[in-house]
Amino acid sequence: MVKLRLHFTATIALCVLVPGKGRAEENSAEWQAGAARIEITPTEPVWMAGYGSRDKPADGTLTPLWAKALALQDKSGRLGLVITLDLVGIDRLFSQAICQSLEQKHDLRREQVLICCSHTHTGPVVAGNLRPLHYLQLNPEEQAKIDRYLPVLKRKIDEVAGAALERLAPARLRWGCGQATFAVNRRENRPEGKVLAWRTSGKLKGPVNHDVPVLAVHGSAGKLKAILFGYACHATTLDSYQWSGDYPGFAQRELEQNNPDCVALFWAGCGADQNPLPRRTVQLAQHYGHRLADAVESVMLTSAMQELSGSLQVNYREIDLPLDKLPTRVELEQNAQASNKYEVARAKMLLQQIDDGKPLSGTYPYPISVWRLGARQEKSAEKPRTPDQTAPTVTWVALGGEVVVDYALRLKAELGQPNTWIAGYANDVMAYIPSRRVLREGGYEGGGAMVYYGLPANWGPGLENQIIQGVHALLSSR
Repeated sequence: MVKLRLHFTATIALCVLVPGKGRAEENSAEWQAGAARIEITPTEPVWMAGYGSRDKPADGTLTPLWAKALALQDKSGRLGLVITLDLVGIDRLFSQAICQSLEQKHDLRREQVLICCSHTHTGPVVAGNLRPLHYLQLNPEEQAKIDRYLPVLKRKIDEVAGAALERLAPARLRWGCGQATFAVNRRENRPEGKVLAWRTSGKLKGPVNHDVPVLAVHGSAGKLKAILFGYACHATTLDSYQWSGDYPGFAQRELEQNNPDCVALFWAGCGADQNPLPRRTVQLAQHYGHRLADAVESVMLTSAMQELSGSLQVNYREIDLPLDKLPTRVELEQNAQASNKYEVARAKMLLQQIDDGKPLSGTYPYPISVWRLGARQEKSAEKPRTPDQTAPTVTWVALGGEVVVDYALRLKAELGQPNTWIAGYANDVMAYIPSRRVLREGGYEGGGAMVYYGLPANWGPGLENQIIQGVHALLSSR
């Protein structure tokens, strides 16, 4: 049985006066929207996140890192705020701190905030995310740099969120879906050196999701003010010591250069088992970024994008997702003497937790956000109806952790294509989230990576259905 903690949809009526706009125009607008961005590149050489093989801090900047925000308010006053971050991930405590601050400053409830990470592996270590990778490696000076960066990052997120909310103005929302084919299933296509030949000969294997969902936000005069887009693929083209948003960063930069005064925001899809292959050069990162930006531009220029009516529903839920059998203290003490330094780090972290009076938990509070933009769907006793093309609804499901592609494919099949968008790396990146198939097969995504996140055990065998049930429960709520 999955225990549920439900945060009900919030309705907030805001009166935002925009210079030069009449009240009648504002009241008749289907949407209000505002977007902003702020640079979050560390100003000192902080340790980088994502790869355990690194042995020094960052030594330069290839492209700046950004925090961006998009505020959306429907004609009834319902408000949602999307925050995107050029980071490998954030942990639960930092996510909570962001949301608590937004509630205090802007009266935003938890379900109104969606935090998406690009999962770039050329960004900084942030708080406790992937802590076993650094727990035993960093000296006090390096840890102090990470500690100093965190409040600066939080302040900047507060600032960019406030700026987006202040810029709310009449807007039109249009959506569509394109394709980009550079993501490769990394579990099914090994060794990496063969991928180029397999791609050329059409022999790539394994499930993928090449969709590029696009939300275009236009001002009342028709000028493009924001682009929100996603793709299911690891941001691991680069492994250098220079700060970079990887291919998502290059894609966002190109879109913003091509559309002056527009803010381009990227969210990572269910790409936990997907890599950009081949990789490891700046030229490839730029190439993949260009291909992704081109897919977005193609949707906006050559596709029949659909207008979304002014209706927004925002829901959030945490389910107590069970872990498998927990280790005993004796087992942890044995693991603390292991040859694998990351196993040692995790064991010592967990032993310290127990010694601090916090027993290991057999469940994890797993976050699920479901937003619906556009025409309302009717309730169904079985499952939500596929949106009618004459009255489109975009259903946006955002899942925590590094989610494998199976979740996107299943949810899109159950909820309707292409109206369903599935994000991973959202709100809290606590571990890999394997499907039932991947959990059974094992390997890195199936359980091996758990040691790097610090959870005490692998996930329990029923996690896929529990997560899917949690999504459906939110879809049936009002």
